[in-house]
Amino acid sequence: MDWRIFLVSAPALCCSTKMKSVFQNLSDVRVFLAVLRAGSTLAASKTLGMAQPTVARRIEALEHTLELVLFERTTQGFSPTQDALALVPSAEVVEEAAKALDMKAARLASVHSCAIRITAVTDAFNPRLSAILEGFVESYGSAKFELIPSDEAIDVSAGDVDIAIRWTNKEIDDPSLICRNLATITHSLFASKSYAGKSDVPHSESEMDGHKYLVFGGNQRLNRINEWLLQRISPDQIAMTCQDFRAMETAVQMGAGIGILPTRFMKSDDTLVHCIELPANLGTTVWLLVNPSAYRRPEVKAFTAYFAPRYSAHLRKN
Repeated sequence: MDWRIFLVSAPALCCSTKMKSVFQNLSDVRVFLAVLRAGSTLAASKTLGMAQPTVARRIEALEHTLELVLFERTTQGFSPTQDALALVPSAEVVEEAAKALDMKAARLASVHSCAIRITAVTDAFNPRLSAILEGFVESYGSAKFELIPSDEAIDVSAGDVDIAIRWTNKEIDDPSLICRNLATITHSLFASKSYAGKSDVPHSESEMDGHKYLVFGGNQRLNRINEWLLQRISPDQIAMTCQDFRAMETAVQMGAGIGILPTRFMKSDDTLVHCIELPANLGTTVWLLVNPSAYRRPEVKAFTAYFAPRYSAHLRKN
């Protein structure tokens, strides 16, 4: 779709009432902002997926159309002029509107395609989830899925997805959603066998001195289990920072230090050594959240009934 933005000069301010085309299409805004943010046409070309000469020509054409100098060309790159900076707020409004339009269109397309849109943290997209999805397709027949891994909480109530598998240490009681508690996962400190072979591992809080630990960063930094650990060790005991549980598992297995993992690993992974189990009140609850409007679709209702007991059993078994 070719979006065009026009500015019309008012008769009182101009001797001509002829409509003048300014931005030829929406991508002019995108190119302008990319160059401004990247600082050069070369860097912007990589972001945009265009050839550098094309980006440079688009900027020159835009400047000609606007009758403004948007960038000062220097040996260091493209430096925005005051006129360019004055246009940024309006350009960003257009950019955000375009993103919202894309998301809305994608949402409508997914609904019309009858795909079941499922989101969860990246780590949750694993072989066990695949097996449950495959089983549902075999039993239901023509089911289709749109899988959306995200470590951010996508808005289920707004209809951005149909179903969310959410891991949290907070109670979810949202009247705008269908909420089901699938399981509560406890956590423990684990070490690799190679780490344990070098020194005795701690089995109580009083034995935690003298060891190296792995802590969470990023979105997991303020997790209560991470805060529990940070309150019991000194900064010089931190060997590595991990952004998620998959990275934590890798770091523990490589022997970098002692880290927090779901207690189920004690049963399912014989390469790890269990050290200390964290208090039960620090456990993480796994919730199934369903958009009520989506739940009225037969395939979503059937999937929820199929998925919940099987995924819950998987979490409790391991």
